[in-house]
Amino acid sequence: MFRVGHGYDVHKLVEKRKLILCGEEIEFDKGLLGHSDADVATHALMDALLGAAALGDIGGLFPDTDEKYHNADSLKLLEIVWEKLKNMGYKISNLDLTIVAQAPKLKKYIGSMKKNIAGVLNLDLNQVNIKATTEEGLGFTGNKEGISAFCVVLIY
Repeated sequence: MFRVGHGYDVHKLVEKRKLILCGEEIEFDKGLLGHSDADVATHALMDALLGAAALGDIGGLFPDTDEKYHNADSLKLLEIVWEKLKNMGYKISNLDLTIVAQAPKLKKYIGSMKKNIAGVLNLDLNQVNIKATTEEGLGFTGNKEGISAFCVVLIY
C-alpha cells in the first residue's frame, strides 16, 4: 500500500543563531529560532514521514518543552523518525522538499543537503529532490523574517 505524507514548517530568522538546512550549515548573517537547531527543512520532512505513517507530528514526538531536545541536531531526530517507520515495515519511494527563502540563495548547498538526507534515510540521490524558491519579496519569507519548507513523501 502506498501512503503520501505532507509536511510544513516555518521558523523565524534571528541574529546570533546558525542557519542549518537539511543538516548543512549555510553562510548567512542570521539563523532560525527554535528549541532544536531549527532546521525547518528537516522538520518538514519529518512531519511528512510521520504523516504518511499516521504517527502524528514532530511536536508530539519531540516536544519543545523537553530539555533533551534543546539545540538538538535535526538529522539525529530524523534518524529516530525513520527508525520508527522502518520498524513498521515502511520504505520510501521518494521525497520532494521545497525551501522558501528570499535570502540566502541556496543553490550551492542543494547537493550537500541531498547527500545529508539520502545518507540518513539510506536512499539513492535520485529518490531525494530538494529545491529552493523565493516569494518575490512577498509575505514573511519575502521580507526575510523567516524561512518555511514544504515536503511531500511517498512511502510503501
